[in-house]
Amino acid sequence: MKCAVISFTRNGAVLNRMLCRELSEEGIAASGFSIEKYALSAALQPLSEPLKEWTGRMFQEADALIFIGACGIAVRSIAPFVRDKKTDPAVVVIDEQGKYAVSLLSGHLGGANALTRKAAEILDAEPVITTATDRQKKFAVDEFARKNQLYLSDLTLAKKVSSRIVDGKKVGFYSEFPCQGDLPEELESVNGPHSEPGSVDPEKNPPVGICVSLSGRLHPFPETLHLIPQIVTVGMGCRKGTPKDAIRYQLEQALERADVSRHALCRAASIDLKAEETGILELCREYGIPFVTFSADELKKAPGDFTPSEFVKNITGVDNVCERSAVLAGGRLIQKKQAGGGVTIALAAGEWRAEF
Repeated sequence: MKCAVISFTRNGAVLNRMLCRELSEEGIAASGFSIEKYALSAALQPLSEPLKEWTGRMFQEADALIFIGACGIAVRSIAPFVRDKKTDPAVVVIDEQGKYAVSLLSGHLGGANALTRKAAEILDAEPVITTATDRQKKFAVDEFARKNQLYLSDLTLAKKVSSRIVDGKKVGFYSEFPCQGDLPEELESVNGPHSEPGSVDPEKNPPVGICVSLSGRLHPFPETLHLIPQIVTVGMGCRKGTPKDAIRYQLEQALERADVSRHALCRAASIDLKAEETGILELCREYGIPFVTFSADELKKAPGDFTPSEFVKNITGVDNVCERSAVLAGGRLIQKKQAGGGVTIALAAGEWRAEF
């Protein structure tokens, strides 16, 4: 997490420096800013632009913002930039005496609640968290998704899940992956060791439930909220100059055949000969995933049985690019080589388990 901390008073600057130091030791990349008159003495970066402009820039560059000052300053500063909970950064406000830490925006998905608790612990402050599930100490699906790096498919349905939980009603839970920890009492497992045979029938299950799966088409409940682990690597090969749209089409076909949601993708991989392949790079930017490459010698060392091609071997020095690169970067092969339109695609998934 990348965190920007801003303060406006002398005492706030002292708290700012302490927070940045302690958060950095916790693995959070924290950068401190202050109005110019207090920046130098606290070894902080001076605020050299209007606060509104700084806030807008940090909304794009940072995962979290901490304002050390009045809530009103923070609210007025962030108001023009607030969009939705899927994309807004976490925002926390701490009074300049360090007595209270307030989770202001993106409490669950953005991680503001967790950051508030951490900041309060550092400053010996009182955390102020107002989300209903937290106040009642109940399971929060959006926090569960953030903690486990799951794509949350439907914010409206997520609110319905939380509403049922706050109202004391059970929510179904189905997972194609192992789960670590005790199932929260607010959830009713329909595929655990104590579930009835055939219980994945949506007509027999709770009306609203959570499905943890790579598929976005599985519906164990009449209303199913899909939580998708982002653990799938796509291995790619293509003719030089193949356009982005052609590569995307073949990828979509491979995902369809494997019944894997596009939102499960976490990276793309190929041979280093394709490191500057424009179509692949453009598609990765569109999907928001990194692109990693391997040398032919590295690909030869990938463990497993792969679909050989003499043509590919003559061109690249290795008998298969897409399957080998997918396995090296992503783990277990779940979709073998699919070819068409001068593009080859393979899919691999990493080991993963949910943690409550």
